[in-house]
Amino acid sequence: MSDALFSPDVYANRREALRARMRDAGQSALLVSHAANRFYLSGFELHDSQCNESSGMLLILADGRDKLLTDPRFYDAARRLWAEEDIFIYTGQRHTRIAEFLKGAHNGPIGFETKAMSVDFHTRLRENLALAPCDGLVEGLRRVKEPAEIEALDRSTALNERVMLAAPEVLRPGRSEGEAAWRLEQLFRDFGASELSFAPIVAVDSNAALPHAEPGRTLITEECMVLVDMGGRLDGYCSDQTRTFWVGSNPPKHFLRALERTQEAQAKAMEIIRPGLPIADAYRAAYASFQRHGVESAFTHALGHGIGLETHEAPSVSPLAEGVLEPGMVITVEPGLYYPEWGGIRWEHTVVVTEDGCRILGADGA
Repeated sequence: MSDALFSPDVYANRREALRARMRDAGQSALLVSHAANRFYLSGFELHDSQCNESSGMLLILADGRDKLLTDPRFYDAARRLWAEEDIFIYTGQRHTRIAEFLKGAHNGPIGFETKAMSVDFHTRLRENLALAPCDGLVEGLRRVKEPAEIEALDRSTALNERVMLAAPEVLRPGRSEGEAAWRLEQLFRDFGASELSFAPIVAVDSNAALPHAEPGRTLITEECMVLVDMGGRLDGYCSDQTRTFWVGSNPPKHFLRALERTQEAQAKAMEIIRPGLPIADAYRAAYASFQRHGVESAFTHALGHGIGLETHEAPSVSPLAEGVLEPGMVITVEPGLYYPEWGGIRWEHTVVVTEDGCRILGADGA
């Protein structure tokens, strides 16, 4: 019995698509060690516990049976997803045992993911094995989401929207950023999220001028601004949403003006998002909107990023982005303006590129 998110056929079809890309790249074997890629291709273990530990790897062969490599802790979990004859369990001296297994499974160089393999592990493997750098093959598949993935992202974003709609009741004067972050995390769990998809941001006043502020002891007060950037994971897929709130009834003109300009820039970008659009043009549309108001220097980061099994994945929506948008891509659109003297504004939607434009994911796109 499988505990995978999708049916075995879905994962098998993804591996077949990967095989085609491998053949086009002249790569006959690929060792998949990046956790999200491993999960995407097999349904096995979305997370590694920490950067110096691995739950396992996949060996994908252009011609032959794919293998799942893991250690005894995950044997029973692996058997629920994978044919036992294609599971290799390594124990002590794992580098030597894995190298010996790979040499026996494939005669020739084996591709590896340079962004996911440590220098130490690579050094030990290459003592007994020919390795060839090979990046982006799985990520290239993950850029365009399947319909079921889009549905999962829609549900995850809708859950996030519920949290944001409830946030004003949490952002009470006298509570610290850290306490508010914890209470919002509890809402994610109450609404069905399995975990947060990234470390939360709750930032009061000038702290909000830090795009990646960490919640601390600063207190929410009457008549202050609070930037909240949080996401949760539902059915394996991440959400990511930023809202900027005013606590009180008298927001100052500079706050309202910056919020209006940020939402305007977001709208200008979403107006042009469609298949075939150079990805960098979405960023340029938001930048040009800010430029018309003379505030472009306060927009200090990319417009957004892809999202799926990971919070940040391809494509990046930046001025340096290459390629064009395609139907099924899911990206965030999150312009912001940052002023160290009083704070920052960010407003974020997640959109899927459709056949003729884009659609905001979530319950109602509010």
